[in-house]
Amino acid sequence: MDSIECVVVGAGVVGLAVARALALQGREVLLLEACNAIGTQTSSRNSEVIHAGIYYAAGSLKARLCVQGRGMLYRYCEERGIAHRRCGKLIVATHAEQVADLHAIRQRAQANGVLDLEMLSAEQARALEPALVAQGALLSPSTGIVDSHVLMLSLLGDFENAGGCLALNSPLRQAQQAQGAMELIATDGTTMACRCMVNAAGHQAPTLARAFLGLDARHVPTPYFAKGNYFSLAGPSPFSRLIYPVPEAAGLGVHLTLDLGGQARFGPDVQWVDSPDDLAVDPSRGAAFYQEIRKYWPALADAALLPAYAGIRPKIHGPHAPAPDFCIQGPEVHGVPGLVNLFGIESPGLTASLAIGEYVGDLLAR
Repeated sequence: MDSIECVVVGAGVVGLAVARALALQGREVLLLEACNAIGTQTSSRNSEVIHAGIYYAAGSLKARLCVQGRGMLYRYCEERGIAHRRCGKLIVATHAEQVADLHAIRQRAQANGVLDLEMLSAEQARALEPALVAQGALLSPSTGIVDSHVLMLSLLGDFENAGGCLALNSPLRQAQQAQGAMELIATDGTTMACRCMVNAAGHQAPTLARAFLGLDARHVPTPYFAKGNYFSLAGPSPFSRLIYPVPEAAGLGVHLTLDLGGQARFGPDVQWVDSPDDLAVDPSRGAAFYQEIRKYWPALADAALLPAYAGIRPKIHGPHAPAPDFCIQGPEVHGVPGLVNLFGIESPGLTASLAIGEYVGDLLAR
């Protein structure tokens, strides 16, 4: 049986960052990806936003790793020449009752170490974005956007330059502890042994964990799939910054983001689905988009929205449950030496990816 020191399962942006961090520690690392290319699932179907770290509970992994990861990501992009822009965003109160929510959001952000938010009056917000209609807003100057595809290619390059190896079209069927090591069995029957394994399989992470013989099932959460649909704007964007409404249940509302070419897109909404393969955008959902967007941009013209794409948030809670923290389980939690499971790594996973890589590396170095 072939043997290797570390195996990372899942070559999305988080799996790539973890594999890179382990390889830079001098470890021998194999990165397994079930698909025929890197980053084809959640990592390529999101808003590509670099989040500031505003919304998350103080002291949570989401808050800590987002704030840390944001700084790391900006530095990494600047050093590598990866396209990005610190464009800033406005969180907007579309009616007077939400102004108090903005103050609460600012207090939470300050508890997370995000100290650059600025409260704006309706007049100040319109001075920045004349097309905006709002009762008030929070300006987040450290929010930005990044080319996630180039970022993933750069992480892969670092990983391979450090001696790591990527294997595409390599889904795992089962894993188990065997004679002081882990035995991995691919769907084609190929087997290999490793000393440590990181499960970074995104929305498939709980399914993979259930296939690890000897892992207590109580440590494996139930996966839920929250589809986010996006619509693009026909014509030029009236905004130069990202525009977010006050957050809603399960997501951050139907917000406006920009790509690096200045094209505006709206989304994601929240549509609970039964399968992560449900990626078609139903044009009829556009009606709800118009209703939500016109709360802060009443001038949105009829027929200006075009169905774009959809992504799946890898959630570990259902529609009516509060959103949990990132779930990063090491051996001290589940008792399996050398195994780290990453569950529920949804937003801000892209922003936090480099910090998550360091965090997992530290877990395995203990």
